[in-house]
Amino acid sequence: MAGTVVFVHGAWADGSCWNEVIPILHEQGLNVMSVQNPLLSLADDVAAADRTIVAQEAPVLLVGHSWGGMVITEAGVHEKVAGLVSVATVVADAGESIADLVKSDQPMPGTVNLVLDASGFFTLPADVVANHFAQDLPAEESYLIAVTQGPFAARCFDEAISTPAWRSKPSWAIVATEDHMISPQVQRSTAERAGSKVIELSASHVPMLSKPAEVAAAILEAAREVGIS
Repeated sequence: MAGTVVFVHGAWADGSCWNEVIPILHEQGLNVMSVQNPLLSLADDVAAADRTIVAQEAPVLLVGHSWGGMVITEAGVHEKVAGLVSVATVVADAGESIADLVKSDQPMPGTVNLVLDASGFFTLPADVVANHFAQDLPAEESYLIAVTQGPFAARCFDEAISTPAWRSKPSWAIVATEDHMISPQVQRSTAERAGSKVIELSASHVPMLSKPAEVAAAILEAAREVGIS
């Protein structure tokens, strides 16, 4: 086996959010690793991704969901990284934050009732998880997401990309057309601007959980194109 697929999770999640996709790739003989982001800042999360990238066999395909898309855009400049796959997220350019890009469209229903605590971390109420974050999952699964979520530092929303890796690496983007957290139109337009190969799935903000076979198929295609087998 040559190369590694490295997964980067988003806000209110951890590395286990890829648990439905990882076994599919493993069965196909791919090496995989899932990063555990602290969700403290762009720099902290990029550092966590970098530590994982350094420990893997090249070439590395970075796969990022939601906020993880910002992380792989910054971390993907590492010499081991051969390509990027963005899942249900924006594809930012230099000087852009995730807040800059989501403000270009109307507020999404999943983001209007975030809870900010005294320490500056956002969490998702359980009803928001059920109705807007993971509305295509069974109730028991959305409940687990709500009670195991990782609080997300508010500062992250305004932190900007310095050098976007997609300017020097091939990229793919999975657009979730039923996403209530990040506008599907913004997902699509920023991916097209970056020259990413776009795959659209009728799914909520968590297609890796609701449609893991389709997400895995897209990742497998990207992996083969960058020489991972």
